[in-house]
Amino acid sequence: MGYGQPNVERRRRHVMHAVVVRSTIQDLEEGRTFLREEVVPRVSQAPGIVAAYWVKLEGNEGTSMLVFESEEGARAMAEQVKPPPSGAVSLDSVQVGEVVEHA
Repeated sequence: MGYGQPNVERRRRHVMHAVVVRSTIQDLEEGRTFLREEVVPRVSQAPGIVAAYWVKLEGNEGTSMLVFESEEGARAMAEQVKPPPSGAVSLDSVQVGEVVEHA
């Protein structure tokens, strides 16, 4: 009867959240340099970071997903997301959402 219930409750208390960023890339190499030298080191040190991925899509589109242990961690990072000052990449959207499943 009560089998599985504690695991369900535990999962609900520890729901991960992600920052999803959509971007337009004007200069791929300059954007990669900014990502490698500025963004990745900062994100790697962020409290509660679980994983982060940056993806170049077709054309000049990019997206990234930064997964955090908590909604608070994700929201704190979302407020810090900024494009490179050079204009190599522009941000189209920055959103925070609940991670509903993962593998």
